[in-house]
Parts: sequence; C-alpha cells; structure tokens
Amino acid sequence: MYHFFARTGNTNEYCRIRGEKVKRKWIIGLSCLFILFMTALFIYYFRKGDTSRWQVALGGIGASALPLLLLFAKKNPFNLPIIIGYYITIFCTIFLGSIASFYLKHNWWDSTIHFYKGILVGFMGIALYKLWVTEQARKSVSRPILFLFTLSLAVTASVLWEIYEFAGDQFFTHTMQRGGNKDTMFDLLAGTSGGLLASLYAVIRKPNL
Repeated sequence: MYHFFARTGNTNEYCRIRGEKVKRKWIIGLSCLFILFMTALFIYYFRKGDTSRWQVALGGIGASALPLLLLFAKKNPFNLPIIIGYYITIFCTIFLGSIASFYLKHNWWDSTIHFYKGILVGFMGIALYKLWVTEQARKSVSRPILFLFTLSLAVTASVLWEIYEFAGDQFFTHTMQRGGNKDTMFDLLAGTSGGLLASLYAVIRKPNL
C-alpha cells in the first residue's frame, strides 16, 4: 500500500490511514482489557455484597466501553496519548479512587486527578479545534479565542465531574466529595489550573496547530 501512495505522491495519506489503524487497535485492546477488569471487579464485589463497589465497577464497564464509539466516527480526532490518557483517568478515578478508596486514604488524590483531567480535556479541546476548524480558517482564529475555547472546555468538564461526584456520593460510594463545598472548590481550582496549562500550550503552539 505504501508503494501505491508513494507513486501517487500522497505519502501523507498513507501515514494518516496507518495512524488510524493503530489507534483503532489501541482502542479495541484497551477497551476490552478494561471491560474485562471492571467486569471481574463487578462479579467479585457483587458476590461479596459490597453494593457501593459493584455499582462503581458497573459504571466502570460503561466508561471503558465509551471510546469504542470512536470506531464509528468518520475521523477520530484524538491522538494516541489522549486515548491512553483517558484510560489512565478511568484507572485512577474508578479503580484507585473509588474502589481502592484512594479518595479516603490520600487527601491530595482527588485534586491531583482533577488537575490531570484539566490538562487532558484541554488537549482534547485542541484536538476538536483541529477537527472543526479547517487548516485555512485557523489562520484567522485569534489566540484569545483558542485560549478561551480550550480553557472553557476544561472548566466545563470539571464542573460536570463535580456533578457526577455529588450524584455518586448521594447514591453509591460516599467517598468522592469528602470535604463538601471546600473539597469542590479545590477540585474546580485544580481542574481549571490544568486547563490553563493546556490553553497556554495551545496559544504558544497555535502556528503549528
């Protein structure tokens, strides 16, 4: 296939197609691995009668399967580091945070995860910007607009995650919002700080995006 694209002078298209295939393999592999892992946890805690943990594991199955939807997208905008970063988030929040009780054992865990997720969502915003705005149109997009778009996405994700934590504590785990309003504000500040870093990166790298 490479020789075909080389003869037509379109090696970039070959690299793009090959990159998409690699991403598909990683998504399928990691999704299957995490679904099996969360299913095993679900069965284990369900048999033990640990209601809060098997419910969290059940949610983990759904979260692990979510990236499979990208396989049906015409173009997957997210690169491999972002895809792997998503699964790291699942492992650190659902398994380590809720099931292994890191939220209770380590006071710094929740805010650290929020900071990491702020960076991750910020880079997702950069990927979506490159998908939705054509290369020609990007030249006319100002740096403040790109900065605000990336930061707003990260802040919105932090707010939605706090809503998820509140709902989860009301019905399932009772471990995510340990300090009430103070905990929520620290988490939002951490998520915003992570998004701020990603936004500054986007502004600096704008000519190359």
